[in-house]
Amino acid sequence: MSDVTRILEAMERGEGQAAEQLLPLVYAELRKLAAHKLAGETPGQTLQPTALVHEAWLKLVGQQNRRWQDRNHFFAAAAEAMRRILTDNARRKLRQRHGGGQQRVELEDCAAAATAEDDQVLAVDDALEKFAALDPQRAELVKLRYFVGLTIAEAAEVLGISEPTAKRYWAFARAWLHEEIRANR
Repeated sequence: MSDVTRILEAMERGEGQAAEQLLPLVYAELRKLAAHKLAGETPGQTLQPTALVHEAWLKLVGQQNRRWQDRNHFFAAAAEAMRRILTDNARRKLRQRHGGGQQRVELEDCAAAATAEDDQVLAVDDALEKFAALDPQRAELVKLRYFVGLTIAEAAEVLGISEPTAKRYWAFARAWLHEEIRANR
């Protein structure tokens, strides 16, 4: 049993210090995942990896009746939290009262930053919601890959499936989502 699983069990039993013990064990890995995901975002992204990890952590430990079976389950929950944060951030930036429809202009070079990434995140999220209703496990794989930035091997481990199965799921999910997004544009 890993230290993370042991601490998660302690948290479930209501031991107050367990959450404080968990954060140092998972923080570096969560930050690495957040940095990997945000590296693919468009220039001018205002959300930083540290902020993404902190927001995800607050969502995770703030949940009532939270129960994580093991380390993999915890990281799957973290992936979902990060996905929701990135999606909410994209929606917020596109709202009219928050400057939606306007492009960010950098003072140094006066070049407009692209806003397509926010539209893409929302399109993927909408399609993913439909896909999750049809195939929850493959949808979870997409969340881990697209929103958290896990490799096929890492996502397979989190989901408890073999790497070849994860590759097949990923190929199918990408094709399905691509077609769904294309059909709704």
